[in-house]
Amino acid sequence: MPQQPGRGLGPRGFLTDEEKENLPKVDKKLLRRILSYLKPYRLQFVLVFAAILLSAVVGLLPSVITGKIVDEALINKDLTLLIRLLLMAFATLAISQIIGVLETYINAWISQKIIFDMKNQMYHHLQYMPHSFFTTEKQGDIITRMNTDISGVSTVISGTLSNIVSNAAVVATTLAALFTMSWKLAIVGVIIIPLLILPTKRVGKNQWKIRSDSQGKSDEMNQLINESLSVSGSVLVKLFTREEREYERFKKVNAELTALNLKEQRSGSWFRVVMGMFTQVGPLLIYFAGGYLIISRMDTGLTVGTITAMVALINRLYRPVQSLLNLQVDFTRSLALFTRIFEYFDMKSSIVSPENGVKPDVTCKDITYEHVAFSYDPKIPILKDVNFTVPGGRMYAIVGPSGSGKSTVVNLIPRLYDVNSGAVKIGGTDVRDFDLNWLRNNVGVVTQETYLFNGTIRENLLYAKEDATEEELIKACKNASIHGFILNQPDGYDTIVGNRGLKLSGGEKQRLSIARVILKNPKILILDEATSALDSISENAIQDALELLMQGRTSIVIAHRLSTILKADCILVVKDGVIAEQGDHDSLLKAGGIYKELYETQFRRILDLEGNEATGSDYWDTVEEENNGF
Repeated sequence: MPQQPGRGLGPRGFLTDEEKENLPKVDKKLLRRILSYLKPYRLQFVLVFAAILLSAVVGLLPSVITGKIVDEALINKDLTLLIRLLLMAFATLAISQIIGVLETYINAWISQKIIFDMKNQMYHHLQYMPHSFFTTEKQGDIITRMNTDISGVSTVISGTLSNIVSNAAVVATTLAALFTMSWKLAIVGVIIIPLLILPTKRVGKNQWKIRSDSQGKSDEMNQLINESLSVSGSVLVKLFTREEREYERFKKVNAELTALNLKEQRSGSWFRVVMGMFTQVGPLLIYFAGGYLIISRMDTGLTVGTITAMVALINRLYRPVQSLLNLQVDFTRSLALFTRIFEYFDMKSSIVSPENGVKPDVTCKDITYEHVAFSYDPKIPILKDVNFTVPGGRMYAIVGPSGSGKSTVVNLIPRLYDVNSGAVKIGGTDVRDFDLNWLRNNVGVVTQETYLFNGTIRENLLYAKEDATEEELIKACKNASIHGFILNQPDGYDTIVGNRGLKLSGGEKQRLSIARVILKNPKILILDEATSALDSISENAIQDALELLMQGRTSIVIAHRLSTILKADCILVVKDGVIAEQGDHDSLLKAGGIYKELYETQFRRILDLEGNEATGSDYWDTVEEENNGF
């Protein structure tokens, strides 16, 4: 397998320390699992192996014909025979090339089909992994398994596997031909093989060390480029006027990488000189031994043509022998590649739809938390014995300090996570008993961090309802106060939003997200600081739309604006993973507890300026711009 940057693979013939420490456990179960992907294409594999064997046999003929040219055509001065033998040699070469093309095509077809199957399986598997998987696994690792690792299977199929069979076939047929022609000269030719192996191993280890250093330096350069030339990185460089400093850093790393590359090339050039000399020793020994046998008449059956043919065959032998000596390394790396892929396939989703999951009507149904406990890490509890009920059709607000568990509370409703103990119920039914698709189709969520796909505005809206009409799209966008902005774009609803909505402002992205949920028309609404990225004017513009959307729906709002809190039927105060207080705004202020502390901390500066304890919507009008929320 070729070396892949950043993957810890050493050059051909050597295992890195990391690879040695993580050698895959080879057993029948692993081999059977790998073969299960190859089994559907067993007929094509038979054709490939047949083509390889035929190619190995046909590949002998040019050398054999060369011997006949010398012994029969040249010595006898037979021009007709010479032409005929040359044409035969050309024909065998042409047939060998055609077989090679056929073998390559079938090999490529098999490997791409297997990659197609595995990528489909992996993508489908990952789509149903729980949300916790994506918050704990590195995105780069997921992409590597999905793309690099599975694509590497192509190298295993068309490279490692085919090379093993091909080299074995070439070695077997060549040795058979050599010993058939002259066992004495065959032994002389084979003796040279250790002289090829030893310097290859020695020089290879030196190149491996240089290449490892070079790869590390290359990774450092890539990291530097990625950081300093990204959108955010380039802005930071400009704001702090660090252009020259970054240039000097790059120049230093580039100089070190260049020096290592030159060192590797120098090492390789001398190695090629040495190997070139050794590969000529075998033919020279055969010429010497053959000449001695003929001149001394110790082998009267030996001819000049036979010696010529054996020299050609011995040259054909050395490279596949060297490749087969690396069989253990190639085999280990191939198994390690499949093992990494299977690690993901073996990860089971902890959140699945139950068999025969229920699909009850959840319109205006109570949402109840009964002794709910939850933690991402067993050692660090997030929620502890949470109990509350949101009556059907009501709107409850959740407030609390950052990190208190507000978002975790609402994430349990659509089962982005499951409780560790206790239960979350809708209309008396545990959410874990719901059909998962039914549950999530009935819950609409607007998150603080809006995510948009790199497509058009229309495509991002239709993600909520694929069969939505143009009128429905426009109505949803008008309600979210984004329709006018869209019409002002050159391509209207077909405007590209960019990667993660980069071409839009935070407020524009959030209004699109709200329009998307309006289009979904869910029975249960969750707003996780849904207006945090909006300015006062934008928020006021869509506040009525949100209130209209919440009518007839059971709603939970993680609030950051006082105006939203004041309009809630009840306020839940979360602190240290429990519902510390609940009630309306006035009663919580009078209680003088956590809510009052949060309230006064949030508005202390304004309270000091105004010198009073303004409350209600009049106060909200005064301090809108100062309010960053709970």
